[in-house]
Amino acid sequence: MKKLIISMAASLLLSITLMAQRSTDEDAIKAVIERETNAYFKIDYNNWVDSWSHVPYAYWSFADKTGINYFEGWKAIETGFADYFVTTKPLAIEIERIWEDLRIYKDGAYARFKQTVISDGVRGPEQIEIRVLEKDKKDKEWKIVLVGVLKQ
Repeated sequence: MKKLIISMAASLLLSITLMAQRSTDEDAIKAVIERETNAYFKIDYNNWVDSWSHVPYAYWSFADKTGINYFEGWKAIETGFADYFVTTKPLAIEIERIWEDLRIYKDGAYARFKQTVISDGVRGPEQIEIRVLEKDKKDKEWKIVLVGVLKQ
């Protein structure tokens, strides 16, 4: 009986620990996504770059009624946005985000949400966005490896 109680207590403690870790990871994942988005609109190159994993399989895409734009690999993403961070002025924006799904798979995560950007009081169209993130092996921080945006 004593062994059963100890086993049940250990299982409960492990379960609580895993739930706390999941909550911490979810908060960290959401913070990275928010940081990357804010850095993009505020033209904060250093924070934007630091939000990404600099790997050859990184991917960025944007699709709307006019077509699809994409970059494959970190070098292409960095090069593709170089002019943006030099020529664009920071925007005073507000972001509304509705989290649709967030899943964590060991050192990987998938997030899907709806996002609306409000700039100078003008509400933009709702966008459906996807992020895939990985936990960096060196510093154990979550980093973005995929951005997918569908603007309706």
